[in-house]
Amino acid sequence: MKNVLSVIFAFSLLVTVVGCSSTSKQNSSGDWSSLFVVWNGDMYTFDNQTLDSVDEQIGEIEEFSDNEATIFSSKIFSNKYIVGTKIFKIKEVDPEESIAVEYNGKYYKGNNAGKYGS
Repeated sequence: MKNVLSVIFAFSLLVTVVGCSSTSKQNSSGDWSSLFVVWNGDMYTFDNQTLDSVDEQIGEIEEFSDNEATIFSSKIFSNKYIVGTKIFKIKEVDPEESIAVEYNGKYYKGNNAGKYGS
């Protein structure tokens, strides 16, 4: 009986340790721990990197929510920037790589983190 309890305890401990650990650090493109804009199906993450100038406007935020449960109906949305925030192409940079937004009189650079929701 003592051996059976030891086996059950060891198995339970193993399941707990394996189930609670993560060997994969995925940076999901639906990761709400980042400040992001979704444009053309791609998620662009933003930090505090600013730019002095930008190229032409390529869009503007159509929906905003800071609630992860939100289901967006538009293709251009953000969890940081409000509706109407302008999105720009960066000079000499492919928009598939990076874009910029104008916020409080400054241009902030966002880098493509992959397809949103994949």
